[in-house]
Amino acid sequence: MGVSQMSLPAAEGHEEYDEARAGAGAALPPERYLDREESWLRFNERVLELAEDESVPLLERVRFLAIFATNLDEFFMVRVAGLVRRMVAGFPVEGTGVQLPGQVLENTLELAGKLTVRHARAFSERIATELAEHGIEILRWKELSAGERDTLGDLFRQRIYPVLTPLVVDPAHPFPFISGLSLNLAVMIADPRTDATVFARVKVPPLLPRFLAVSQNRFVPIEDVIAAHLTDLFGDVEIIEQHAFRVTRIRDLEVDEELTENLLQAMERELVRRRFEPAVRLEVEETMSADVLERLVTELDIDKRAVYRVPGPLDLSGLFTLADLNFGELRYPAFVPSTRAVSQDNSIFTAIAERDILVHHPYDSFAASVERLIDEAADDPRVLAIKQTLYRTSGQSPIVDALIDAAEAGKQVVVVVEIKARFDERANIAWARKLEEAGCHVVYGFVGLKTHAKMALIVREEPDGTLRRYCHLGTGNYHPTTARIYEDYGLLTADPAVGEDVTALFNHLTGYSRTKVYQRLLVAPESLRAGIVSRINQQAERHRAGQPARIAFKTNALVDEAVVDALYRASQAGVPVDLWVRGICALRPGIPGVSEHIRVRSVLGRFLEHSRIYAFGTDEDEDGEVWISSADMMHRNLDRRVELAVQVVDRGHQQGLRRFLDIGMDDGTSSWWLNADGYWTRHSRDEAGNPLRDVQETLVRERRVRSADD
Repeated sequence: MGVSQMSLPAAEGHEEYDEARAGAGAALPPERYLDREESWLRFNERVLELAEDESVPLLERVRFLAIFATNLDEFFMVRVAGLVRRMVAGFPVEGTGVQLPGQVLENTLELAGKLTVRHARAFSERIATELAEHGIEILRWKELSAGERDTLGDLFRQRIYPVLTPLVVDPAHPFPFISGLSLNLAVMIADPRTDATVFARVKVPPLLPRFLAVSQNRFVPIEDVIAAHLTDLFGDVEIIEQHAFRVTRIRDLEVDEELTENLLQAMERELVRRRFEPAVRLEVEETMSADVLERLVTELDIDKRAVYRVPGPLDLSGLFTLADLNFGELRYPAFVPSTRAVSQDNSIFTAIAERDILVHHPYDSFAASVERLIDEAADDPRVLAIKQTLYRTSGQSPIVDALIDAAEAGKQVVVVVEIKARFDERANIAWARKLEEAGCHVVYGFVGLKTHAKMALIVREEPDGTLRRYCHLGTGNYHPTTARIYEDYGLLTADPAVGEDVTALFNHLTGYSRTKVYQRLLVAPESLRAGIVSRINQQAERHRAGQPARIAFKTNALVDEAVVDALYRASQAGVPVDLWVRGICALRPGIPGVSEHIRVRSVLGRFLEHSRIYAFGTDEDEDGEVWISSADMMHRNLDRRVELAVQVVDRGHQQGLRRFLDIGMDDGTSSWWLNADGYWTRHSRDEAGNPLRDVQETLVRERRVRSADD
């Protein structure tokens, strides 16, 4: 099990890092950090295990195959690309460990290759067969009937042929640029005039369906249809061979904000430029000849270790379309989110003024809580101002529409739009322009920092003439579509302390004011890491003093060395530490004398576990604290983003959050357990072979029971 060689750019120089190392306990071993790249790949392996799990509904398994594919695409575009860039520039790999960057890259490419082949075979050898048993067929050209081939031939001539551009490579035509994630055909043709063998490339049109419908629930990959009609493109030549291939390129944006006056225009230019970034992966059909493959490798100048031969079809991200087929019995049962979290009898402002409200999506309706808050604020004549951050939102966003309505009604509307949200840059640029045109004040945050905090502030004049601030702070994006499939928490509150904190933070984002001390918030990059580490250390001190102590986290990633080392020290002091980590975890549990008091679990399933919860102390501890946050414990979140954590002070809410953490960590819950060697072991059945509790289905059932009681 490898660990990466990383410097400490984020941790060194921070007082809290020194504080984390200062606790009592044995020296921490040098190989205490797991390699983050391998840890991420192990996360995607867990996604693949769900696709291979026959107890999961079939079309949901198809969806997990598509999720695995898109996850791996992003991993190469960002993480592998980052490794390559650092090696070329001579920088160490980000993090701390004992392996050299070249070793990390080699291990990463090897494991990614094994998972790529396993993924392709899971589809071709298992899931495709099971789909056929239910009347859903993914066929290759040779499997089609003569009539079906004729039908597709007509479709080719009418819809596909007009947009194809065959590109031949010869002395007069250089090798063409292959755009990232495009699907292509490498074609070898024999010129009858010269008997020469010529290479040609045909790009599969990206805007056409990945799988073409032959008839109801019968599909064929689009490249098969193109391959069958290559003579229509090249004329009277002999097609010697043709094979599909796909290239992945670096896709992380680099904009020098120090030299850029108009960040919006710079981002638009960068979106055009990044199509030409270097290639970091080449996927080819396993039938491709060695000569053709060598030609591609040479022309693309790609590391041979990043070349993967797999059984076709390539690009299984297109399986999302099949996963959405209307076969109810092959899908998860329909689920309607509860609308009970916020009273429907009065104004939402009345409900929030009475008490803090904690909503848990997707179990609690996003539309009936967060969307409703912004809608009512836009319509309420007593509302004077709305301020909100937008990191990601949907194509048809009710929240954006409400903000525009509010601005047109004369309310002051301030929107902090993060146009550098990875892979959503184009959409966010469009929203920014639309909001500006409607009269909203649009701010793009700080130079050098992404604004990832999720918060909304509404200033309302009450009937007695006083002004009151209503806030929403969440762990997830203001995105109505993902709110139905992402698990997240949101706090709705009129607490004056939170209102003052959020007002100060917005003033920090839009002006020059700078607040370092907040009442109920921890804010990155100033105080979030320090606040988390100090609270970890406090639990260690409590345990040494014989007082109740416990630490329980739920996060998407745990990488930051200062936080990891503080958790190790707490374990050395004897504090029970429970870590519910969806993705990357750099901490090794179960090391004698270091982390034997630490358990690490991971839950994957129908919904994406996305919330971040940081709990300190026990239910019996009156000084215990529970926080929800937009931030993972990673360098980028703690050092290079504006993030926030808000303290949940209502005792009932605290108990509910702790109960949720306890269910996720319980031995009777289906989950993966992290071992000290970095491998994850799935625990999904008890000793008698019965399924363990599904935490997500448990919460779905609870909401159904509550709805039935209405």
